[in-house]
Amino acid sequence: MTQPITGTILVPGSPPIIGLSFRHFRGEVDYPDILAVRTASREADRIERVDTLEDVARDFTILINCDPSFDVLMAEIDDTVIGYCRVWWWDIVEGDRIYHSEGYLLPEWRRQGIGRALLGWCEDRQRQIAAAHPPKQSRLSEIYLCDTQQGLIAMLESMGYQPVAHDASMVRPDLENIPEVPLPDGLEVRSALPEHYRQIWEASHDAFSDHWGYARAEWPFELFMEYAKNASLWRVAWDVDQIAGMVLSFIDKDENARFNRQRGYTENVAVRRPWRRRGLAKSLLVQSLHGLKEQGMAEAALGTHIENPHGTFEFYKSMGYQVVQTNTVYRKVMK
Repeated sequence: MTQPITGTILVPGSPPIIGLSFRHFRGEVDYPDILAVRTASREADRIERVDTLEDVARDFTILINCDPSFDVLMAEIDDTVIGYCRVWWWDIVEGDRIYHSEGYLLPEWRRQGIGRALLGWCEDRQRQIAAAHPPKQSRLSEIYLCDTQQGLIAMLESMGYQPVAHDASMVRPDLENIPEVPLPDGLEVRSALPEHYRQIWEASHDAFSDHWGYARAEWPFELFMEYAKNASLWRVAWDVDQIAGMVLSFIDKDENARFNRQRGYTENVAVRRPWRRRGLAKSLLVQSLHGLKEQGMAEAALGTHIENPHGTFEFYKSMGYQVVQTNTVYRKVMK
């Protein structure tokens, strides 16, 4: 990351609100304000996710094609942070280059034109970045939203964004009556050891490389290592020296404390192509549910792409998971 840039930024189209100004990201000193804005924004949008200062620091340290000194915009009223936005990019398996943006705005400052100004700045910054990229590649602006964010959805649609894919946040409301499903012949589950982490990470990328919207850059090894703090909960199946599949479960203790629940996550359910259609995913998922129950959890959650051609959405429903929230990917062709 380059050194923080001082001074205000002129944002075209920003509303004439007294005290409103925009500036560059200043580094670690901004983390508490970013956390406060995220927390209030998600509470207003009924998004049940809890971040900590450590999470913010990770997000601004483990970066994907993003220099926050240039690719983050902070919005203030009388020098108090009320919102921010960030842009970054990656290439997806379909061949397109995606220029992604995210933003948060305190609920009391919404519907006054500030959000539209933030998104307009994101699009301008995306075009600046794209100007240095190969011109032949298809370029798409993208935003990922929870379907409870109705005001933002209306704004996106008015600016030409269209829904292209949908995800579901799903919860298995109890960990009772978990079926027993044996591993396919010739496979075994082994403890995930540090010397295996990179191989597990590579196997996960391989398993998801034929999924819609897959982008290797989205999950760098440094971010994977954050998940490795929960490696004792992982269920990784081996075929001699090859990884066949996995479920990388984790428990978010801060989130459980905030929402007064005992939930574990059965995420990254992945089976590599040579081992598919043998019941491996079901066996690993069952083992993961048992593992969470042994840790005192009372429910399990995961997220999945609803239109997944491999039928994962219906598979999870058959395993007792229920939809609790839906999310949508919005895109538009960059001009």
